[in-house]
Amino acid sequence: MATIYDVAARAGVSPKTVSRVINGDAPVSEATRAKVETAIAALGYIPSLAARNMRSHRSGLVGLITGAISRTGDNGVHGLPDMFLIKGIQQQVRAGGKTLMIADSDSRAEHIGPLIRTFMEHRVEGILYVAEYHCEIVLPEMVNVCPIVLVNCFDAAGTPSVIPDDGQGQYDLVREIARHGHRRIAYLSLQPGIEATRLRIAGYRRALEDANIGFDKDLVQTGYPDARNDSGPLLSAVVRLLSLPQPPTVICCGNDEMAVRVYGILRTRGVRVPEQMSVAGYDNHSAIAETLFPPLTSTELPYLSMGALAADMLFQEAEEKGSAPDMPVKVAGGTVWRQSVTTLG
Repeated sequence: MATIYDVAARAGVSPKTVSRVINGDAPVSEATRAKVETAIAALGYIPSLAARNMRSHRSGLVGLITGAISRTGDNGVHGLPDMFLIKGIQQQVRAGGKTLMIADSDSRAEHIGPLIRTFMEHRVEGILYVAEYHCEIVLPEMVNVCPIVLVNCFDAAGTPSVIPDDGQGQYDLVREIARHGHRRIAYLSLQPGIEATRLRIAGYRRALEDANIGFDKDLVQTGYPDARNDSGPLLSAVVRLLSLPQPPTVICCGNDEMAVRVYGILRTRGVRVPEQMSVAGYDNHSAIAETLFPPLTSTELPYLSMGALAADMLFQEAEEKGSAPDMPVKVAGGTVWRQSVTTLG
């Protein structure tokens, strides 16, 4: 492998001059620069990144911890994949001229500490921890840790974090549905106890109140009682809604995957979408929402924006420690209106 000394000998200059050309930290004549660049090309010389990092005290590396890789290929689609968060991060890290190093935790909390230490050994400038869904986590206690930003999660210690504004997203969707004339608006939730369910039901109720629609507890049903996302409980929930003395005119689903199953349940019972029952989702997972017939009205889960914002926050924290807010930063997604929700007179 060619060295800086080989380049210097071929170009007929000193190694220090070669270093100046590579790093751009001192002026050289155009003729000298041309000779050095020609020698670099001829020898296939690759500058030592490690040496440059030692001089600048910057590695140009950003660490990312996720469980998305080990989960890939798991049976079923349970919502918008957190790989979209990683995509948003990657785009912003690349735009910042840095390199993303990804490590998979196998979704096991005990792996987080060792992965953080490994990244620190590689002198990363900061670490992003990406959760599978909106939740509270506990990071291991460590000293002298580089800046960390949590993505799609938060902790009690006030670690900088970026989370989806689930309450506002559900509010905006239900408020828009009400503007289209619907008064009997049902909600099929994800499993109880998770942040998304708590916040979205609150947003749902707030939207009803602002639209002067009374809350009817019978219109709120649990679509998925646990993380298995079985169709049986969902079928029972839909049947209960259809059996009400005053059935809903629209069913809001906890995510787009649930909406797919609701479409099927309604059709097996002879209920046409949207003529006899409107349906809305959550996530705006385009692979689902845009291919269903009719296309699905859905609120965006803004994973790309969240990832990009988290990367920016990490850059700022690396530049000036303490610059990131200690309260979670909420990102809201817009409602994408499609043909699955009809307008009532």
